Amino acid sequence: MEPRIQYAKTEDGVSIAYATQGEGPPLLLVPSAWEQTSMAWQMPEWRAFLEQLGRGRRLVMYDRRGFGLSERDVNEFSLETEIADLDAVLRALKLRRVAMFASTLAGPPAIGFAVRRKRAVSRLILYGTFSAPSDVMTGKQVNALAELGRSDWNMAARVHADSSSREEFSDAGLAIAEHWKASATGETVAKFLTSGFSVAEMLPQVTTPVLVIHRRDDGVMPMSAGQKLASNIPNAQFAPVEGSVHAYFLGETEPILAAIDSFLGEGEETQTPAAAPTGLVTILFTDMASSTALTRRLGDAKAQEVRRSHNDIVRAALAANGGSEIKHTGDGIMASFPTASSAIESAIAIQRGVEAHKQAHPDSPLAVYIGLNAGEPIAEERDLYGTSVDLAARMCEHAEPGQILASNVVRELAEGKGFLFSDIGEVVPKGFESPVRLYEVRWREQS
Repeated sequence: MEPRIQYAKTEDGVSIAYATQGEGPPLLLVPSAWEQTSMAWQMPEWRAFLEQLGRGRRLVMYDRRGFGLSERDVNEFSLETEIADLDAVLRALKLRRVAMFASTLAGPPAIGFAVRRKRAVSRLILYGTFSAPSDVMTGKQVNALAELGRSDWNMAARVHADSSSREEFSDAGLAIAEHWKASATGETVAKFLTSGFSVAEMLPQVTTPVLVIHRRDDGVMPMSAGQKLASNIPNAQFAPVEGSVHAYFLGETEPILAAIDSFLGEGEETQTPAAAPTGLVTILFTDMASSTALTRRLGDAKAQEVRRSHNDIVRAALAANGGSEIKHTGDGIMASFPTASSAIESAIAIQRGVEAHKQAHPDSPLAVYIGLNAGEPIAEERDLYGTSVDLAARMCEHAEPGQILASNVVRELAEGKGFLFSDIGEVVPKGFESPVRLYEVRWREQS
């Protein structure tokens, strides 16, 4: 059965097509190039590989912006947009942590995501890929491919497909070319190719366990590119396999699948996750103001410093008030508390911590929204789900920087505890049909 396509919305408003298949620990496949998720399952060799890869796992696939069934009318491709696409898919599926598989052009965004979202990536598999475009071709060659795409996309698609399938898989090459022609336009491919970014400087910052797989005689990606990855990522495992065809689903695939199964099996055996809380709990969500714009304005390194400050402040407040971190959402943290009063105390501590940080660093752009709601969510796989969780998350969208918004049930549960609230009226949160009354916690007036 082919997976059912759904859509996630990125922070910058782009619709991303995604699908899941199977049950078990999640394994997310970052798009190798410009493939279309729904069509991958129609190619016999590709489908056979995915079916074997997905045994005992929940495969997650998506189309990056500009390609496949995702929104096509986009003009920018960058590490920031790649991370925004990934964030949207994980958020839509409520996945706290996933293993990731990235090949070909997916290597740099997957590495960048693993560095920027350390807690979101449990294990990273890199097949036939690189850290910088210069590892595989010159700028002149990239521009030549881009121009061919603009002038004759039919020919360009065939050139790309032939290089991935080699002569011994000519029928598969034709199928791949048709697949790619339907999944993109030559102009979009040209923009994507010429916007290639390097993550070479990030390799020493990767803390996620990494497996690098590379075919010895790969006709597209030289083995030296894989060796560079393995030698510069701390504690990375390197698995050279025989073969010259680039596409991972063609040729002898058993060694590739065996290496992946062994690597992921190690992680699954060592995971001893704590169970998510059950019963009545209070949910807290934080969200950083203008996170994507922050990265564009400050650059990767400085924006990451701001995120690190947010994480440190939030986690210190959780530890001091009995909170349990459920997951990192990319631009914020979701936590649960056994009582409403402890959640409010933690929220106040977070905003005071942010204020103290800005006093110590006047130029810091750090600002945080907080939403609080209480209920009996569904606990599953160390995560919490349900209407009470969704509302807490949506409340952040109605908050101003530095504001704490609470639902009426939180206000009532904390009655008599000395907290000050202001009624800010009713709103209809996104995804809800009925209005919800919100209250602001007047934390600056608290003693």
